[in-house]
Amino acid sequence: MFRILGDPGKDLCDKNLAPSRRDFLRVGGSGILGLSLGSMLELKAKASSSLSGGKAKSIIMLYLQGGPSHLDLWDPKKDVPDNVRSAFNTIPTKIPGIHFTEILPELAKINDKFTMIRSMSYEPNGLFNHTAAIYQMMTGYTTDKVSPSGQLEPPSPKDFPNFGSNLIRLKPQTEPMLPFVMMPRPLQESNVVGKGGTAGFLGKAYDPYTLYPSGGDMDMKKMTRIKIDDLQLRPDVFSARLKRRASLRSTIAKKMSKVENAVKDYKLNEYYDQALNLIISGKARDAFALEREPMKIRESYGNTSFGDSCLLARRLVEAGTRVVEVIWPKVANSDNHSWDHHKDLTKRMKNQSGPMLDKALSGLISDLDERGMLEDTMVVAIGEFGRSPQKGVSTSGNGNSADGRDHWPYCYTGLVAGGGIKRGYVHGKSDKTGSAPVENPVHPGELLATIYHAFGIDPETIVYNHLNQPRELVKAAAVSELFA
Repeated sequence: MFRILGDPGKDLCDKNLAPSRRDFLRVGGSGILGLSLGSMLELKAKASSSLSGGKAKSIIMLYLQGGPSHLDLWDPKKDVPDNVRSAFNTIPTKIPGIHFTEILPELAKINDKFTMIRSMSYEPNGLFNHTAAIYQMMTGYTTDKVSPSGQLEPPSPKDFPNFGSNLIRLKPQTEPMLPFVMMPRPLQESNVVGKGGTAGFLGKAYDPYTLYPSGGDMDMKKMTRIKIDDLQLRPDVFSARLKRRASLRSTIAKKMSKVENAVKDYKLNEYYDQALNLIISGKARDAFALEREPMKIRESYGNTSFGDSCLLARRLVEAGTRVVEVIWPKVANSDNHSWDHHKDLTKRMKNQSGPMLDKALSGLISDLDERGMLEDTMVVAIGEFGRSPQKGVSTSGNGNSADGRDHWPYCYTGLVAGGGIKRGYVHGKSDKTGSAPVENPVHPGELLATIYHAFGIDPETIVYNHLNQPRELVKAAAVSELFA
C-alpha cells in the first residue's frame, strides 16, 4: 500500500520540506504499479496543491493556560448530580439546540461563525499537570523529563519546536514584518518559564518576538504601555544612512570569510537582515500603536490586558505577521482570573476570567469577520486540558474546595475559526457528565495537524533535530471534518 500526498522531498529545491518516513517505506511496494521513487515524489508534489486545507495565511492562537472548565463555559450539562452541574444557568446560542452558560453571552450570539470541538481528549501519561500538557499542546510531542508534580527542566535547544516556529520556517515571510509574536507573558508554571514556547532545535532564528510588558497580572492597562524601542530608529539615523551602513558591513564581511564561516550556524546575517528590514519599514511599530484604534473598537474587545492583546494580534496579522500567540495573562497555578479553578470557581469565573474571555474572543472573531480577514486568518482558543466533572475531588494531587474542579485531560472543549474552518459547526460530543467523548475524540496532536493542514503543510513533513535525526512535524492526521 502506498499514498500520494504532501510536499516535495528534501532532495528538491526546498530543503525545508520532505516526505514522511512512512512514504519511503511504501515506495518498495510502488514498483508493481510502475512507479519509481522519482515518479512518486513528482506525484506527491502535485498532490500537495489539492489539499482541502491551505486557505490559512496567518493564525492567532489564544492559549487559555490553566485549563478552563468546559462544563462551566461551552459544554454545560443538565440532569446531572449537584456536584457535577454548573452553578451557572444555560443560555441558547445562534445554533439551535446548542447551549452555553450565562458566562458567555457574547460568544453565544456569534457561534455561527466558528467551530466548537467538544471532544478534545487524551490519556494523561503523566500529563495531568500544566507544564507537561502545555509542551504537548504547543509542540505535538511529550517530554521524557517530567516529575510527578508536573515540573520540567527549563527550555532547551534540544526541545521540539513550538508549532509557530515550524509554520514560519515552512511558510517564510514575504514582507518586512515580525513573523511570530508571543504576548503578554510567557508560558509558565511556577519557576519553569517558556517551556514549549521556543523554536527549540530549529534555532533561535525561528523563536517568537516576545512582547512581555512590565506590570502585574492584575494590571489591565499594561498593553497600552508597551515599549518597542528595539524597533525604533534613532532620530539622527535616516533610512538611507542605515542602508549605507549595511552596504559597508557587507563589503567588510566579504573580507572576513573565515569569521563568517565560523559563525554561520548562528545565522547572524539572517538576524541582521530581518532587524534592518523591520526598522526601515516601520510596519511593526505602526502595528503596535493601539492608540490609533477607535475607542468603539477597543471597547468591543473589553479594555483588559487579554482584550488589548487580542486587538494587537489582529493589528499584527493585518500588517503581515504570520503567527501570534496570546497567552492567558495569568500564570496557571494561581488565583484571581487564572483558569486553574481549584477553589472559588463560581465567583472567579463569573467576575473575572469569564467576562474577560467572552468579550475579547467575541470581539476578535467579529472584528476579523467584518474586515474580511477571517477567511485566511485562523483563530484557535484552547487550554491544556479541562476541569473534572465532579467538584471537590482530586485528580492531580491538588486540593480542591467544594466549589473547585481539578485537572481533566479526558474531555474538554476547544474553539477553532477561520482559515477554511466550518462556521456554526459542533464537532464531537461528550457524555452526559462531560467526562469523556462519545463521538469523534480529537487529540491535541490532531489539532496541531489540522493547523498545519490549514496552511497547506503536510503534518508528516520531516524536520531534522539537533542530532540531524528526522522527525515528523506531528505524528497525527488533520481532522478533515473541520474544514468547510
